[in-house]
Amino acid sequence: MNKPIRIGTRGSKLALWQAYHIADLLKAKGLETEIVQIDTKGDKILDVSIAKIGSKGVFTEELEEQLTTGAIDIAVHSAKDMQSKLPDGFEIIAFTEREKENDIILSHQTDIDYTNSDKPLLLGTSSTRRVATLKHFYPHIKTVEVRGNLQTRISKMEAGLCDALLLAYAGAHRMGYDEMIRHELSLDEFTPAVGQGSVAIESSVNLDSMLKSKIIKACHHEATGYRLLAERAYLRVLEGGCSIPVFALAENKADKLLLKGGIVSLDGSKRIIHQVSGPSFQAEELGKELAKLVLESGGDEILKQIKSDLKK
Repeated sequence: MNKPIRIGTRGSKLALWQAYHIADLLKAKGLETEIVQIDTKGDKILDVSIAKIGSKGVFTEELEEQLTTGAIDIAVHSAKDMQSKLPDGFEIIAFTEREKENDIILSHQTDIDYTNSDKPLLLGTSSTRRVATLKHFYPHIKTVEVRGNLQTRISKMEAGLCDALLLAYAGAHRMGYDEMIRHELSLDEFTPAVGQGSVAIESSVNLDSMLKSKIIKACHHEATGYRLLAERAYLRVLEGGCSIPVFALAENKADKLLLKGGIVSLDGSKRIIHQVSGPSFQAEELGKELAKLVLESGGDEILKQIKSDLKK
């Protein structure tokens, strides 16, 4: 009898949803699975912003240790949590079909109006991209740092920490909070984080090639894969981690890949966005091309300023 595929995951409800989703895809192809829960630094340190912990590997490091020792075969992550450049010895072997990519405003209050500058609004978020985007388009909105899993954030909101939460649609939808979604935000204004909406499967480069092939066949969504290849290539050039407000979204338009993305300054005063297009098989080149455009039109100065500010 073949050994079950051991799936490493964080222990939050959303992370477990993702792990069981991968398990279901594998089981549909006749593969046995076992879920292994692992705590990460990002889960344990909840009183400090991600930007201050150090964004590289904050949700992935411990899982990668288990991949190295062979305690797990694959690790499952939100694709948006993945570093643009993985440490040596690891690779992403699959991206699942992407959920709706939009950011949303979620609240227990029904009368949330983020466009009304006369009505005070306090939004909870832990994302520098979302904070900077709000400062650019909706400077009247105030924000407060909210960390923790989705259920913890909702509890903090309901306890009065903020009026509403600014989140990814995918997580709220997967956890069954659709009835609390008050607004689905425009992709033009709130262009998402790279990879938002997809689940990534990471493995050691030493994973058995036959097993790897079976996992890819069961879980990888080719069209999503090209989209994320382009977005991640863009992110890699800008060296954007969780603490850098860069954004990108690739979409399939007719027979081409359309990639738009940019960067926004921490104070929201400057926002640069460009787009490029080309065939899907040139996904990585498109990402690099977009990065060059963004950097040459002032993105490099914004990036230097952000890195300087974050050191303070």
